[in-house]
Amino acid sequence: MSELLPCVEIETAPNPSASVIWLHGLGADGNDFAPIIPELGLPTGLAVRFLFPHAPSIPVSCNNGYVMRAWYDIVYFDSIDRHADIDGVHASTAHIRALIASENARGIPTDRIVLAGFSQGGAIAYTAGLTHPEALAGIVALSTYLPAPQLLDAASTAANRHTPVFAAHGSHDPVVPLTLGEAAVQTVEKLGHPVSWQTWPIQHSVCLPEIQAIGHFLRQTLG
Repeated sequence: MSELLPCVEIETAPNPSASVIWLHGLGADGNDFAPIIPELGLPTGLAVRFLFPHAPSIPVSCNNGYVMRAWYDIVYFDSIDRHADIDGVHASTAHIRALIASENARGIPTDRIVLAGFSQGGAIAYTAGLTHPEALAGIVALSTYLPAPQLLDAASTAANRHTPVFAAHGSHDPVVPLTLGEAAVQTVEKLGHPVSWQTWPIQHSVCLPEIQAIGHFLRQTLG
């Protein structure tokens, strides 16, 4: 099993019965999304452990080899395509599986765990979630894309074939174009997943209505 990544950990109440593993975007860290928990509007009776892991620091080729926190190397951009380092995608998927196993050992079953992520973190949430051998409660994919669709063809699992997905994107996103988010949703729907797809007139970020919609999804999947 992969070494556990360091995480920012927040529990909404004692004795959590569910977990959300939330992955940050390229160059950020686990502190990035921790402040939004109060904005999700979760009921006080729903005790959730939020884990915000820090990605490893690696050189990122598309940023001139600058070392930053990243879930995998992006070799270069070609039009709207991202040329992802497949070995890095595999390594980060293994890290997320290790966190899921750790939560299992702490008493949280896999079907009470949601994987969430923004941008590059969302790409790993998609890949790790759709290929995990046990059924998850849900997947949240924000302003993101599928980094290596061929991995899903080879490793998508029946266990997660019907796992609900919440996908959202800014319609004015200059970093991850909306067409990439739409293509990911179409692929995931073809695999049989129920997908809630929403867009907002924002750039590469999240907004309060989006956060509130995520809270509604979490209440549906974990409440």
